Amino acid sequence: MQPLRYSINVTLDGCCDHEAGIPNEALHAHAAEGIAAADALLFGRVIYEMMEEAWRPVAETGERPDWMPEWMVPFARTIHAAKKYVVSDTLKTVGWNAELVRGPDLEKTVRRLKQQPGRGLATGGVTLPLALAERGLIDEYEFIVHPRIAGHGPSPFAGLSTYLDLKLTGRKELASGAVALRYTA
Repeated sequence: MQPLRYSINVTLDGCCDHEAGIPNEALHAHAAEGIAAADALLFGRVIYEMMEEAWRPVAETGERPDWMPEWMVPFARTIHAAKKYVVSDTLKTVGWNAELVRGPDLEKTVRRLKQQPGRGLATGGVTLPLALAERGLIDEYEFIVHPRIAGHGPSPFAGLSTYLDLKLTGRKELASGAVALRYTA
């Protein structure tokens, strides 16, 4: 059985707004390693659309937008190549090496994917991971804690119906001062 791994960037005060983190080369390399170590990515609609808009064009054309430094290109290529499952009841179709999963079938589909042989599945974001955690489907959690206090924003697992007790299994300090903390359920 392959594990489902969740990874999210958070500030010291728990904000997971994608603009609140501190992007740098080490962080993107770490994220690319996590994606490359998975057989597929499991995204909700919002994360899928945000990632596709940011990373697909540069991976396909080699042309970077003004906001993207050269060191982000390997991440773009890695996420572009990954198989993706997109959970959505509103999207009609998906591209970008993706397959659509409907919300009512979420638990059955994720359990089926986890039963297949492989290195693991990876997910991120806020809404979908909350639904996955409520169903006990996430096996490993990674919180990449940035040395910043945001003072605002969403936090992961807001509204979770019960405690999740986790066991620390690893930590990695990144050059930026961020720390990746890994836990198992």
